[in-house]
Amino acid sequence: MSQTVDRALSILPLLAQGPADLGQVADRLGVHKSTALRLLRTLHEHGLVYRQQDQRYRLGARLFALAQEAVENLDIREIAHPHLIALGEQIGHTIHLAVHEDGEVLYIDKVESRYPVRMYSRIGKPVAITVAAVAKLLLADLPEPERRALAAKLDYPMYTPRSIPNAAAFLKELATVREQGWATDLGGHEESINCIGAPIRGADGRVVAAMSVSAPNVVVTAEELLTLLPLVRRTADAISREYSGQPHPSQGSTT
Repeated sequence: MSQTVDRALSILPLLAQGPADLGQVADRLGVHKSTALRLLRTLHEHGLVYRQQDQRYRLGARLFALAQEAVENLDIREIAHPHLIALGEQIGHTIHLAVHEDGEVLYIDKVESRYPVRMYSRIGKPVAITVAAVAKLLLADLPEPERRALAAKLDYPMYTPRSIPNAAAFLKELATVREQGWATDLGGHEESINCIGAPIRGADGRVVAAMSVSAPNVVVTAEELLTLLPLVRRTADAISREYSGQPHPSQGSTT
C-alpha cells in the first residue's frame, strides 16, 4: 500500500474516536501539518471527513452512507458457500446455513452429505425453532426482553423425548448457548439425527447467520460428531471474518 493512501486511511480510525484538529491529526500520523492538511482536504472532497466550524474534523456522512450500502449488499450465502463446500469435502456430513427472518429461522444453503443416508431438509424451509441448533444460536443473540417475549409465544412440540418442553427450559438453553458460543440438537427433532452448530457474526459482533453440521446415528455417534465442533467453529469464524471484512489472522498487512 502506498504511504499516502496508508496515511489517509489512518485518519479514519482516529476520527472515529471523536473530532480532532489539524495538530492532533498531524501528531498521530507523525507528519507535518501541511501534509496532514492535504490528506484531510482530499478526504473532505470525497465526503469522508467533515470540517466543523471549530476547525476540527470528524467523519463525514458519505462514509456512513458507503458503510450502510456495503452492509445491505452483503450476501451471507455467497460468502459462506465456498467455506461450507470446503468443510463438506473434509467431513462428509450435511451442512446447513440459516438466518432469522420475520420470526422464522430459515435454511438458506445446504451442502449434502456424501453418505447414502440423506436429510430431508431443504433451502427455504423453516427449521424446528425450539430444537434446531441454528435456531438456538440465532435466538440466543436477541436482547433478553426479545428472547423472553419470543419464548412465551412459541409452541413446544415434543418431537422426541429430548425436545425442549417449555419456555423456561428454552430460555435456559438459550442462555447456555449464548455463554458457550455454540449449540447442539442431540436427538431433539429426530431421535436418530444429531447436530452441532456455530454462529456467524457481523462486524458489530451480532449473529447474522448460523451454520450447522448434522449426521445420523448410523453414520457417527453424537460423541463422534461433537469432536468436529472445533472445526465447525473455525469455519464459522472464517466466514465471520470475511463477512466483516477482517483479515485472516495469518495474513499480515502489505506495504
